[in-house]
Amino acid sequence: MVNLDNTILNVALPTLVEKLQATTDQLQWIVDAYSMVFGGLLLVAGSLADRFGRKRLFLCGLVVFGGGSLGAAFSGSVDPLIVWRALMGAGAAMTIPSGLSIVNDMFRDPAERARAVGMWAGTIGLGIAIGPVAGGLLLAHFWWGSVFLVNVPVVAAGLVGTLLLVPESRSANPRRADPAGALLSIGGLGGILWAIIEGPVQGWTSPEVIAALVGGVALVAAFVAWEWRSDHPMLPLRYFRSRRFSIALSASGLGVFALLGGLFLQTQFLQFFLGYSPLGAGLRILPLAALLALAALTSSRLVRRVGSKLIVAAGLLLITAGLAENAAIATPTVTYLLALPGMLLIGLGAGLLIPAATDSVLGALGQEDAGVGSAANSTALQVGGALGVAVIGSVLSTRYQSAMNPLLAGRHVPAVAAQAILGSLGGALAVAREVGGPLGAGLAAVARSSFEMGTRAALNAAIGVTGAGVLVVLAFLPSRGPQAR
Repeated sequence: MVNLDNTILNVALPTLVEKLQATTDQLQWIVDAYSMVFGGLLLVAGSLADRFGRKRLFLCGLVVFGGGSLGAAFSGSVDPLIVWRALMGAGAAMTIPSGLSIVNDMFRDPAERARAVGMWAGTIGLGIAIGPVAGGLLLAHFWWGSVFLVNVPVVAAGLVGTLLLVPESRSANPRRADPAGALLSIGGLGGILWAIIEGPVQGWTSPEVIAALVGGVALVAAFVAWEWRSDHPMLPLRYFRSRRFSIALSASGLGVFALLGGLFLQTQFLQFFLGYSPLGAGLRILPLAALLALAALTSSRLVRRVGSKLIVAAGLLLITAGLAENAAIATPTVTYLLALPGMLLIGLGAGLLIPAATDSVLGALGQEDAGVGSAANSTALQVGGALGVAVIGSVLSTRYQSAMNPLLAGRHVPAVAAQAILGSLGGALAVAREVGGPLGAGLAAVARSSFEMGTRAALNAAIGVTGAGVLVVLAFLPSRGPQAR
């Protein structure tokens, strides 16, 4: 449910423009309010779960998420919708680390825990890929608020199941509260995420983005310094001395960097380049999600046989191969069937990588630190995904605009049309349809060619990142934890 809400809203944005008269900036904040609050509160929520009870915080998170979903569904204007989306992000931040730490507490045998984490990780891919499909189906039959209202029955089932089946657990030696660390982590992660999200929109050199990025980095540095000196740190830095923890955490972030960044490109490719509807595009992403879920269920068995190092490295290598295949076929004659093998490789790699790396992170910590460790893992996933969309999207946009600018130079193009043409392939194709004739056809052809070049550049950047990750994992990640040995 939490991961589905990262993607389900995308197909409803045009409807929000029509029904709520939302501007482009307002649409950006409707989407971003969720991610910013979600990422900023994860570490704090993990610490609270260890201190006050993981089941208790999980239940609170479900209630907050459900309340935010109800409010968002019946919002009558943009500003309340943004506020309700932020509240949903707070609920998501409370459920993810506490839920994963509950899994870690209930399944203490390393083999059982690995299987349980594999099932947990499989839902990530399903949520990401089912979102566009579910959004398209709901919008075809109901009003726009249904994309939020669908969360309520899931919340109700989660509340009943948790109350009946989940035991309470908390750290045996809870640390004192760390309000200074909490504020520094929220401010630092929130500032960095804001800059990452807004960079492609406002420009990476804009004063606002630079100030947010510099301020966020400064606050994170202050957080590290504070946690290093504190006798009751929210995130004990000694965790990072364990290569099993730190390298696996980095690998998780890199995997989601490529997964969400790749999905960002693929949804545009399917809709703008191949002409599928939002529902059609979502259905064509389902094979990736299905393979991700299947691989996540089998990952734990492979880890038991050959160890974490080879499975995590293989996952990153398969993702890299999938990105390379998609980059190679980014030509005017590309079809969905040509792109499908690369998408499947990305899904297979992510399905192997995420549960193996997550199990390695949790296996490096004791039960008393499960909440904070789960939060650190979730933060790596969230920040990795945000970076993937931002970096890959920024490379695509920069290369696309540099190829399109010469076309517009010296021509008397209305400012609104020029902004649409340079903004995205979809905008350029809309202008081309409006113009019509040979001029419109020429504009569409150049825009498609520019998008191809931007796609190849973005995928090549991602290949460099994940390829380096493979080498780091092979060099430094231990194959098995102390318990397994």
